[in-house]
Amino acid sequence: MALPTLAAEQDRIVPTDIGEQTAQEVAQSLRYGHYEDVSLDQQWSEKAWQRMLDMIDPQHAYLLEDDIEQYSDLGRHYSDSLEKGDLDRLYAFYNLYQQRIENRLQWLLDQLGKTQHFDFDGQGRLATDDEDREWASSPSQLDELWHKRLKNAALQLALSGASEDESASEPDEERQPDIPGKPSRNETAAPQGHDQSDQDNNHDLRMMDDSAIIKQLKKRYSNQLERVRQTNSEDVLSVILNAAGSSIDPHTEYFSPSRSKSFDIQMKLSLEGIGALLQQDGEYVKISSLVPGGPAEKSGLLKPADRIVAVGQGESGDLTSVVGMRLDEVVDLIRGPKGSTVRLEIIPAKAVDTTQTRVVRITRDTVKLEDQAASSQVIDIKRGNQQHRIGVIKVPMFYVDFQAEQEGRKNYRSTTRDVHRLIDKLKQQNVEGIVLDLRGNGGGALQEANSMIGLFIDRGPTVQVRDAQGRISLLGDTDRGVAYNGPLAVLVDRLSASASEIFAGAIQDYGRGLILGNQTFGKGTVQTLDDLDHGELKLTRAKFYRITGASTQLRGVKPDISYPSLVDPDEIGESALPNALPWDTVRPVSYREYGNPQRYLPQLRQSHERRASEDPNFHYLKREAELAHKLREQNNSVSLNIHQRKREMEAQEAEQLSLENQRRKALGEKPIESWADARGADEDQTPIDQAQLRESANIMLDYAHRLEQQSGS
Repeated sequence: MALPTLAAEQDRIVPTDIGEQTAQEVAQSLRYGHYEDVSLDQQWSEKAWQRMLDMIDPQHAYLLEDDIEQYSDLGRHYSDSLEKGDLDRLYAFYNLYQQRIENRLQWLLDQLGKTQHFDFDGQGRLATDDEDREWASSPSQLDELWHKRLKNAALQLALSGASEDESASEPDEERQPDIPGKPSRNETAAPQGHDQSDQDNNHDLRMMDDSAIIKQLKKRYSNQLERVRQTNSEDVLSVILNAAGSSIDPHTEYFSPSRSKSFDIQMKLSLEGIGALLQQDGEYVKISSLVPGGPAEKSGLLKPADRIVAVGQGESGDLTSVVGMRLDEVVDLIRGPKGSTVRLEIIPAKAVDTTQTRVVRITRDTVKLEDQAASSQVIDIKRGNQQHRIGVIKVPMFYVDFQAEQEGRKNYRSTTRDVHRLIDKLKQQNVEGIVLDLRGNGGGALQEANSMIGLFIDRGPTVQVRDAQGRISLLGDTDRGVAYNGPLAVLVDRLSASASEIFAGAIQDYGRGLILGNQTFGKGTVQTLDDLDHGELKLTRAKFYRITGASTQLRGVKPDISYPSLVDPDEIGESALPNALPWDTVRPVSYREYGNPQRYLPQLRQSHERRASEDPNFHYLKREAELAHKLREQNNSVSLNIHQRKREMEAQEAEQLSLENQRRKALGEKPIESWADARGADEDQTPIDQAQLRESANIMLDYAHRLEQQSGS
């Protein structure tokens, strides 16, 4: 296939004067304002150039080895281009990349125009774990790859049977399935041969015929081609500047004027939408977290790591493919007026195969402070003939009504005030201990995390903040007295981040309570938003450290007692982000320890493991996490044979179904006949969440009894 090296002159995207000025501003900010000591030298240029390649063509599916060599000088002069505001060479490279994409999409359409029938009886396989692929040396080498991808796209449609009015998109064939969608190695070996009966049954397996498949794929690639041709100078500038920023750390980011507006809306929580934070994941858009109290979180229909493949407006009608679409465009499609309905076709994080998408409907709404407020409950535990009570306080995020506080209103809302009130309420209910549930708490107002620590300690430091000059500021609780001095535990998970990690880390360091759950997110950096003449720059300027001197960056807070997790740390967390800043330490500060929970951990863990092995929900969670890990480790390709692909899917589904029915049987519930029944039940994990919460209450009770025995001895 002959590929022109440059776009037609009239179609070329060129830098603007304001764009080149913005590049100079960003370069200055990176050099003199970032937390790290950034030298915009040749070593940095090479890193920024490589980051740009990773962003635009992560699987080496479009560009050729000669293309990279032709523009290899950018690996030496990326910094010069930014600092001098001379972006012509970078734009020329992007034009070449754009032409490669357009040519490839047109090639796909041409192939479909020649196709009348798909043969799914061959023995080929498509690699899914191929991010280390070498750059292709020729167009024909890429043709071989894309023939497989086209066949895989057709096979996915044949098996999933997405209808024209219900899905304009299928999962992108280039990306690896999310957990636990990987067959074990023993199950994925291609058969040595196939007989005539397999060929005869080929069409029996199909849920869509060839003509419908061809029509769908033509629509998909035509839509993608149209979007690619709409790329403008601002889009290219964003790629160039974000490659520069993210080569230093994942949170340094350029916002174009339109993206800046969206970010402001998001930070003010005045966005009328579904309340989900999204991130780019290759050509997919992925759910990174859910806003507490938002429509998506309340519905239970979306989970972190779910991938969105299509979006539709209203209760019915066409879905628009968003595979390969820019993040801001996807956000615009999902955003809408309060009370309206948006339909999302997703690949669930737990999907066994990328063909197993489903459509969810969510009613848009505004996120209210009341929906994110702390709440409490009491868990009753019977042991022998005695009834015990453990209090639970759920803190979805750290919030404060800044305006009311600044205006001096007496009864303004804040996390600390609400939690204090709930503590008093639980004390009146004679609880023997309190569990603070910070699962899914992505942070919020640092001052509230700081002041809430003060409810459990009597004055002292809480967190250290180090700036780029090495100066350390010490934040702490200055109020005398405590709201609660009884047995305490903090329940966290992989989505507990930032201010949540500061709170959990301080409670752990002071020996004030137990930390239960999963290792936290690991975001220990501080960003500011700086205005540019054109857009804004989110810049990392400081780092958090615990009072022990250890950073929360990258490693987060490790629990004293760990629970199994279905969240893949390679998918979610600071360590999953490119160029995350390293973990390090500063000098510890003086502080008073309130207790030593570590001394009781062997006995507490032993009791926990005994209960967990007997709890059907907890046992299921452990087995499910083990299965997900096994499938992630063992699968690195998918079969292009429809019979083998079906067998692989069925084998994985059988394992999932067996686990689910074991759980149901142990609980005395009716078993389900297929894994699809479980997927169609909104994937509500409340029983698992409640199992974690109840086990935390049991650990809390064990701990309270240990403390009581010590004080009585």
